[in-house]
Parts: sequence; structure tokens; C-alpha cells
Amino acid sequence: MSFQRTRMSADRTLMAVIRTSLSLIGFGFTIFQFFQRLREAGTLTQVGSARNFGITLVALGILMLVGGVVYHIQYMLGLRAQRKDMTNARLIHGESGFPVSLTLITAVLLLATGVAAIISMIFQIGPFD
Repeated sequence: MSFQRTRMSADRTLMAVIRTSLSLIGFGFTIFQFFQRLREAGTLTQVGSARNFGITLVALGILMLVGGVVYHIQYMLGLRAQRKDMTNARLIHGESGFPVSLTLITAVLLLATGVAAIISMIFQIGPFD
């Protein structure tokens, strides 16, 4: 049971990273779009710094998410190796595998969305331009 509790704890940590990354990506994209619409309406003529700030927030959210996913995968691989070693040493009985985490799948999907958003912001292509 302790392995399952540790696995759930790692999932909660990844969920906290997802929450923070989603906030950064969402705020950055919103700031970018807000000032982009003001420029298109003719209200503002110079929006370069706001555009760069929005792109920076999205990039920071993506980098944070990549770091969280890499850490989670490394941690889970280490936990699996430790469980296998303990099973081979006959310290624990049974072999229950760790399925792929739904939290990890969500993080990868959010990462793909963030990458699509920053590509759209930088190159002004896609549905968000």
C-alpha cells in the first residue's frame, strides 16, 4: 500500500505543476490576445512589450510543465525499479504494475496545447491569429 500512496503523492505533485502551468499559459495567452485586439481596433499602436510579456508567460508555463513531466517520469521509473528490487529480494509479495497515470496524460495534452498556443502567438498562424 505504501507504493500506491507514494504514486498518488507523485500524481498530486504533478497536478500542482499542471495547475500552475495552466495559469501561466492562460494568463500569457489572455494578455497577448487582449493587447492584440486593442491594436487591431486601433486603440493602441505599440503593443510590443505586452506581446513579449504574454509570450514569456506562456513559455514559462511550458518550461515548468516540461520540468514537471520529466521529474514525474523519472520518479515513477525509480519507484518501479525500487518495487521490482524489493519483489526480487522477497521483501514484498505480489507484483502490481503501475498503469500510466491519467494526470500524466493530462499534462502531455496541456503541453501540446501550450506549444500550439506559443507557435500561434509567435508566428501569428492558426486559429488564434
